[in-house]
Amino acid sequence: MTAGTNGLALLDAIHSAWETGRPPSSDLCLALADQGDTAALACLAGALRDSGHRNVITYSRKLFLPLTHLCRDVCHYCTFARTPKRVEQPYMSIEQVLQQCREAEKLGCQEALLTLGEKPELRYSAARKALAAMGYSSTLQYVEAVAAAILEETSLLPHINAGCMTAEEIAGLRRVSASMGIMLESASERLCQKGMPHYGSPDKQPARRLETIALAGEAAVPFTSGILIGIGETRLERIESLLALRALHLQYGHLQEVIVQNFRAKPGTLMAAAPEPDLNELLWTIAVARLVFGPQMNVQAPPNLSPGVLPQLVAAGINDWGGVSPLTPDFVNPEAPWPHLDRLAGETRAAGKYLDQRLTVYPAFVQRPDTWLDPALRGPVLRLSDSAGLARRDHWAPGEDAPVPREDALLLAPDYRPAAPSAELQTILDDCRAGHELDEAAVARLFEARGDDFTHVVRAADALRRAVSGDSVSYVVNRNINYTNVCYFKCQFCAFSKGKQHEELRGRPYDISGEEIARRCREAWERGATEVCMQGGIHPDYTGQTYLDILRTVRSATPDMHIHAFSPLEVAQGAATLGLAPGVYLRQLRDAGLNTLPGTAAEILHDEVRDVLCPDKLSSGEWLEIMEAAHEVGFRTTATIMYGHIDQPRHWARHLLEIRRLQQKWGGFTEFVPLPFVHMEAPMYLRGRARRGPSFREAVLMHAVGRLVFHGLIDNIQASWVKMGAEGVAACLQAGVNDLGGTLMNESITRAAGSSHGQEWAPAVMEAHIRAAGRSPRQRTTLYGEVGEERQRAARRAGDLLEVQNQPAGKRQRSKCLPPASPRPLTERAEQVVLLAACN
Repeated sequence: MTAGTNGLALLDAIHSAWETGRPPSSDLCLALADQGDTAALACLAGALRDSGHRNVITYSRKLFLPLTHLCRDVCHYCTFARTPKRVEQPYMSIEQVLQQCREAEKLGCQEALLTLGEKPELRYSAARKALAAMGYSSTLQYVEAVAAAILEETSLLPHINAGCMTAEEIAGLRRVSASMGIMLESASERLCQKGMPHYGSPDKQPARRLETIALAGEAAVPFTSGILIGIGETRLERIESLLALRALHLQYGHLQEVIVQNFRAKPGTLMAAAPEPDLNELLWTIAVARLVFGPQMNVQAPPNLSPGVLPQLVAAGINDWGGVSPLTPDFVNPEAPWPHLDRLAGETRAAGKYLDQRLTVYPAFVQRPDTWLDPALRGPVLRLSDSAGLARRDHWAPGEDAPVPREDALLLAPDYRPAAPSAELQTILDDCRAGHELDEAAVARLFEARGDDFTHVVRAADALRRAVSGDSVSYVVNRNINYTNVCYFKCQFCAFSKGKQHEELRGRPYDISGEEIARRCREAWERGATEVCMQGGIHPDYTGQTYLDILRTVRSATPDMHIHAFSPLEVAQGAATLGLAPGVYLRQLRDAGLNTLPGTAAEILHDEVRDVLCPDKLSSGEWLEIMEAAHEVGFRTTATIMYGHIDQPRHWARHLLEIRRLQQKWGGFTEFVPLPFVHMEAPMYLRGRARRGPSFREAVLMHAVGRLVFHGLIDNIQASWVKMGAEGVAACLQAGVNDLGGTLMNESITRAAGSSHGQEWAPAVMEAHIRAAGRSPRQRTTLYGEVGEERQRAARRAGDLLEVQNQPAGKRQRSKCLPPASPRPLTERAEQVVLLAACN
């Protein structure tokens, strides 16, 4: 039977329904049972899948743990369940489980799949005795203990397939597992009748299994289910089963994937001679599952059950291969080995898709941890996830000495030949080249680029860099001065500030004097610096006068130094303490000697993130208002983003577009500086509330997308060597970057967060890294002008830095003024009087 006129009308109706964002009616779905044109079904299913998942096919790298093979059911096709006489021990011990988990960790596994039979203690005394000997009264109580041990002792996330459960049992397991699952297999009661495959298996009653799925929904458990085809059901019964699952998902929103699993006949079972479903039957069912569940659902087919035809499964509408283990076999289908992951990636690429790794809990659920994860699971899941909620596959992190991930290095290699980009991505890249403003969805799409799409985005950005900046890479010789680490704000990411909220972090509270500021400035000038960059915590005793005093001290000590200082937060706080409008105060700062401002304290310009990240800090709108006021006064500033913690690509997109709109109005931003979140000592990470910074791919993309979005408006894209490290900088120089920022001399904020990349890249070091990347170094001024020969010579002959003196902080700030020259030593009291007089 072909689709025919009526069949095409049916498919059009289903397509129209999903285009409007609503599922097609049950009657429309049931009518698919009479549609035999598999190719037509698959064509629509593939299009729906692409609209929801683009070019990515996922899998979970897992460890398969058969906790017990004992089961009270007697399914006629199963070889997993065994009697006590056919097992060496009734249950795996916790020690055996942990041993395998540690081996799996070495192979990059992130999921521990606990599979077991249904409540064997209700049938076998051997199970009851084994449980009692271990101190447990039920199998599920033991499962809870095993999962808890996995969470405590390893980095793997438990996924539990425990069969039918009560609400209480689900609640107990939710505390120790990231996700759970039970295969519905079929909603047909007929299959439970005598002579049918589920006869004699009380837990295969559809009503019992649907009840468990519903209870999981009520408990907000990310849940897996699916159907088993080829065990005697009809096509209509398959659709009815899918609709039963869809009804529960529409009610609770908790089904994270729907599996379409094809029956495999196994020797030694009652169905050993039963015919297996052919490929057309499998493809038909996959396509129908996609049409019933729509673009966003994750539809899975196990790759080991269909060797040799994987691209056809992709074409039929799947977007996931399920769990694949590099260590253990598929104990449910032991005759079907897992495909090697390199081969699976190759076959996925042959289908025009990119294979990426996910966690046992899918991205949509990872990105809403407060809803879908027990508090005990949120930290472990965040540590393993990237910004899109997929698995973080590399061990690289900003601030750490770790090699560039192998796969990313391959995709960045000049001789790598990517497949053509999708029409959607090509259109976005063309718009960027033309300088058109993108919408948020298009910018987010650039950030979500993976595989060959990642290569295309990076190369497009670097082509624009070459056109704008040539092969020159600039840097400035400067010194960082962070005058205090005392701060009364409670930013969750900050490991630098020392307030009551952050007393557990390393380093003691300090507040340096005007004399020490002046000493550091003079030393920096002697070492060839053209800029001093100054920022600090918001000391409770600082006022707007404090910052004016700092400027006068620097200007007195080093009259020709460019002063690049004060975040928008410091400007806002300084203006408020003096009762001035920001614009008025900015003019005072300018008149006191301030040259340019750093665009820090921006973090993420999206209040959905800021309300968690820094709730007492400037809002997004307030930060933008301070920057606009600065540009209106005539200041040039940098623009930054601090990313990779709890944020997502859509938040990054909003941030970049807000910066772009302000630049279109005033043209005040000199450069865009991505600042990846350094996690090691950050309070929110230590408390399990943040990711491990951006992945390497995300860090490179932030620079590349910045180049694309700001093309024609901001010419300079800077990479932070103290966060990215030498190899990270080299990669960014292939992704649109033309500047490496400052030599710094004293970097302390990122070091406080745990970075190991050093405190200074002297000019010789900076230029060596630039030349190693095949580019030409150029020493610049803060505003990208040329540096005089005298300054360059001084920078090249610079000696070692003297040790800085960070004086202990008190309740009152230390004076930031310089005392006048005195012919003789003063008493301590007299010195205080002179200091006060100098400030007044």
